[in-house]
Amino acid sequence: MANNEHIMSTYASASVTFESGKGAVLTDTNGKEYLDALSGIAVCGLGHAHPAVAKAISEQANKLLHTSNLYQIKNQQLLADKLCEHSGLDRVFFSNSGAEANEAAIKLARLYGHKKNIDVPTIIVMENSFHGRTMATLTATGSRKVQAGFEPLVQGFVRAPYNDIEAVKNIAKNNSNIVAVMVEPVQGESGVRIPDADYLNKLRELCDQKDWLLILDEIQTGMGRTGEWFAFQHNKIKPDVMTLAKALGNGVPIGACLATEKAASVMKPGNHGSTFGGNPLACAAGLAVINTMESEQLVNKARDMGAYLLNALQKELSHVEGVRDVRGLGLMLGIELKQPCTELFSQALEQGLLIAIQSETIIRLLPPLILSKEQADTIVQKITLLVTNLLQQKAA
Repeated sequence: MANNEHIMSTYASASVTFESGKGAVLTDTNGKEYLDALSGIAVCGLGHAHPAVAKAISEQANKLLHTSNLYQIKNQQLLADKLCEHSGLDRVFFSNSGAEANEAAIKLARLYGHKKNIDVPTIIVMENSFHGRTMATLTATGSRKVQAGFEPLVQGFVRAPYNDIEAVKNIAKNNSNIVAVMVEPVQGESGVRIPDADYLNKLRELCDQKDWLLILDEIQTGMGRTGEWFAFQHNKIKPDVMTLAKALGNGVPIGACLATEKAASVMKPGNHGSTFGGNPLACAAGLAVINTMESEQLVNKARDMGAYLLNALQKELSHVEGVRDVRGLGLMLGIELKQPCTELFSQALEQGLLIAIQSETIIRLLPPLILSKEQADTIVQKITLLVTNLLQQKAA
């Protein structure tokens, strides 16, 4: 029997072990089934064991796993073409994770600043954000819990409240070293916090005025999650830099930093690199994901199913005393209670449902894009029962 004896204790893992999955359903080692409303934290957008992804991985593994970026890689070129086609951006750097993609974006912004003769290029980042666990990305992250114990942090960041354009303008007045704004279109880890509809447009306008780069962290919002290929497309704008990971490989580790020619042109051979980034296997998985999303029209499905799920949850819970808010964009949903609800994680697990709890009071739902209406109804039914029972118990 396997155990955690030799695993470094960076996670307080639940006592369940999953052995297999199909679509939106996981099965544990005891044969119990669970409806996955978390998708491995927005990773398995196509669900589990999708045949197109499995086939692509198998075929590529039987041909070639790895060479090196010292040579050209066909799958990498094809995947870059697809990503640029859907995003409107011009260049791609491939990495192995979201944190690495954000590291590339931060390095790109610093290079951009130094090209403008700014000695201490500084990036505006947001409160309650999450950008990763490397030293630069945890510094950019707006959470003391993530940063605590890892000081000294990296210089070159200044923080503003999320969804507050005036705060960003005030920073601009007092800091001549600003070169970029780095922001999530929707803040995921802090509880599906959705900004004003014109927030990104105002940031884009300000960045244009100041000749800053607009960096969008779409690691969680990208790849159809919000009902567009990328969340910025809701705003009819284009960033200078965008980062992706999570759902790009449907579970195969891969990240990407996309940029316009203006931003990407500061990178030269030797400025940055990755041993494994963009290898044939990871890019084969990425291509299978995009091709499947295209053929099955999963972006439209995420939009429609997300609206259905949000409306159903609002109908059941918005009027309930103790529920502060029910919000969402596509298949990225949050239910905020007026009191802590951390016990719902294990209670949902017992009921065969996978969810996440953020900031102690927010239920976060990130179901796969292939979710059926019947499965959406099951999520609504189980969440409604769990929430109402919890609130009744705490009120007693």
